[in-house]
Amino acid sequence: MHVDFALLAIMFAVAMVAGAFDAIAGGGGLLTVPALLLTGMNPVAALGTNKLQGAVSAISSTSAFARRGLIDWKTALPVAGTAAVAGLCGALCASLLSPRVLAALVPVLLIVIALYFGFSKGLKGEDVHPRLTLPVFAFCVTPLIGFYDGIFGPGAGAFYMVAIVTLLGYGALKATAHTKLANAASNLGSLSLFILKGVVVWPIGLAMAAGAFIGAQIGSRLAMRFGARLIRPLLVMMSCAMAVKLLSDPANPLRHAVVGLFGG
Repeated sequence: MHVDFALLAIMFAVAMVAGAFDAIAGGGGLLTVPALLLTGMNPVAALGTNKLQGAVSAISSTSAFARRGLIDWKTALPVAGTAAVAGLCGALCASLLSPRVLAALVPVLLIVIALYFGFSKGLKGEDVHPRLTLPVFAFCVTPLIGFYDGIFGPGAGAFYMVAIVTLLGYGALKATAHTKLANAASNLGSLSLFILKGVVVWPIGLAMAAGAFIGAQIGSRLAMRFGARLIRPLLVMMSCAMAVKLLSDPANPLRHAVVGLFGG
C-alpha cells in the first residue's frame, strides 16, 4: 500500500482523538480500526497496527496517572503481569475460537455495563471495601479479560473497569488508572505476536502511536480534573457505541437472531 505524508498526518490526528477517549473511558478502537481498514489494509494488519497504537496510548495514560500517585504498584504489577501473559495466549488462540461467538456475546455485556454505570452508584470517587483479594483477582479475573483482549478486543477496557470497580472496590479515577495499566499489558502481550508474525504496518503504526501518546496525555488530564463526572457518562456512551458498532455488522449472529425473531 502507498504511504505518504498526508495519510500519516490523518492517521496521527485520528489516533490523537482516539487516545483521548481511551484514556478516559476506552473505545478508541471505534475510530482507529475503521480508519486503518479505510487505508486498504487487510483486517489482520489493521488489528496488529491498532494494537501498537493502543498499547502506546495505554502506556501514555498510565504514565500520567502514575505521576499523580494514582497507581498502587503492589496491586498493579501482579494484575499487569497476568494480563500480559493472558493477552499473548489470547492472540495465540485467536484461530481456535470463532469471532462470531464473541460478536454475539460482547454487545450484550457492553449494554449491561452501560446500564450498570448509568444507573447504579457503583462508580464513586472514593474507594470501598474490596470483594476479592488481590491474588484471586490477579490470577482468576484478570487472565479472563486479558485473554479476551488478545483474542478479540472490543470493550476490554470497559470489562477491566467494571471488574476493578466492583471486585477491588476502587473509586472512579483510581480504577481508570489501573484499567489503563492492565490494558497496556494485555495489548503488549498480543502485540508481541503480531510483531513476530510481521503484520504491523510500521510507518502508519508509529505515526498513530505518536498521536495516541499525545491524545492519551490530554485525556488522562481531563479524567484527573473532572473525575467520575466525566468518566461515568463517557463509559456509558462508549460502551453503547461499541455495542452498536458490533451489532451493525451484517454478519453478527445476534443481529440475525433479532431480525429472525421480529421479522420472521
